[in-house]
Amino acid sequence: MEQYIEKLKELTIDYAPKVLTALAILIVGLLAIRFIVRASKKVMQKQGLDVTLQKFLGDLFSWSLKALLFVTVISKLGVATTSFAAIIGAAGLAVGLALQGSLSNFAGGALIMVFKPFKIGDLIEAQGVTGVVKEIQIFTTHVNTPGNKLAIIPNGALSNGNIINYTAEGKLRVDLTFGVSYDADIKQTKEVLMEVLTSNPKVLKEPAPTVNVSELADSSVNFAVRPWANTTDYWDVYFKTTENIKLALDKAGIEIPYPHSVEIQKQG
Repeated sequence: MEQYIEKLKELTIDYAPKVLTALAILIVGLLAIRFIVRASKKVMQKQGLDVTLQKFLGDLFSWSLKALLFVTVISKLGVATTSFAAIIGAAGLAVGLALQGSLSNFAGGALIMVFKPFKIGDLIEAQGVTGVVKEIQIFTTHVNTPGNKLAIIPNGALSNGNIINYTAEGKLRVDLTFGVSYDADIKQTKEVLMEVLTSNPKVLKEPAPTVNVSELADSSVNFAVRPWANTTDYWDVYFKTTENIKLALDKAGIEIPYPHSVEIQKQG
């Protein structure tokens, strides 16, 4: 028993300074990390970075510093960091292979947050989905479709695919086509169509709306009607223009042809 007590005393004398030093480094390190992360977030706020990007970078910075602090603390306790690093590397490789898809989504989320091809509130089309961006997370992006359905798109596929951002330029062109009879006067028809566009307050003056003959079809003369609208007014302009043009053409006595079935009788 006396031998065990002596051995314990020796171990305590040998390791007490190391434990106290490691504990002091841990406490001071955690306080320093907290201060550094807060300071970095303030810098990012002053730089005007996106809120989602601020949180992502702050968390990444915090965990990186904590990992470095952990290695420093165990080295002070006398643990060989070289063998520990080899174990961590092997474990990281195994986890990386198991979570290959998740890591791809993580990298995709980082790319989206850094290069910002879209932001929350933008109307986008990507991966076969069209809708308004509701939330950008680390692994996925949430999009609200026009039918109020929530689409969750993996960031890996999203960052590597084509993205159409309808909101980025602030204005959209509404593409409409209307056909009238060959008996209709082209000049009068263009005046009627342009009057519908210019009388709509949600149709932008600049760029100016246009009306042009686009095709001489089998049974109609087709007009390309191109008003411009703010992104938020797109569907209002689309539906209202379609309705008002039908009413205006009827009022002007301009016929809108429709398909007729022709019965051919054989003689003889």
